[in-house]
Amino acid sequence: MTQDSDKKTIILAISGASGVQYGIRLLEQLLTHEHMVYLLVTRAAHVVISMETELAWPANNHELHDQLCKRYGVDEKQLKVCGDAEWTSPIASGSSFVDAMVVCPCSMGSLSSIAVGASANLLERAADVILKERRKLLLVPRETPFSDIHLENMLRLSRMGAVILPANPGFYNKPQSVDDIVDYIVARILDHLGIQQELQPEWGNK
Repeated sequence: MTQDSDKKTIILAISGASGVQYGIRLLEQLLTHEHMVYLLVTRAAHVVISMETELAWPANNHELHDQLCKRYGVDEKQLKVCGDAEWTSPIASGSSFVDAMVVCPCSMGSLSSIAVGASANLLERAADVILKERRKLLLVPRETPFSDIHLENMLRLSRMGAVILPANPGFYNKPQSVDDIVDYIVARILDHLGIQQELQPEWGNK
């Protein structure tokens, strides 16, 4: 397991791809281990959350912030929920330090916009800032199969320094539930963020 004694500041964006369970579980891990989180939830993500889970996340950012802080028992200052057009958010500028950004799950539309630097909303702008400041950007696509366009965009972003971490779980750990499968991917994300995790042991250390 990755050793880490510092608390980090992470941007977590949940886009409209299937697999929102990965992003929600990652949010839980980050908050319960006392890391600071800037949370971006796209409109499409709200639709997918209502389809794939039993959760009722309000569209209003203030209401969502209060609900999540209460759910995970964290201080209100530990979580910031940002809107798509919140251009005054600190994460829209390179002058505000964050350790890394994760888009989980990452839709092919979001990936494409990040690849070309569209910056048409806060998610895209925040990713653009992370790239230009040479900080860590993790993208977790859950599309299948990939088209040439998808592959070319992923290669372009990889060459820019982004980490492409598809939601492709391993099965050597003999998962017993969907939660086990979700935890496998979340553990890999946390490892790449340099954050200690106990969801999955290192290979050979069961």
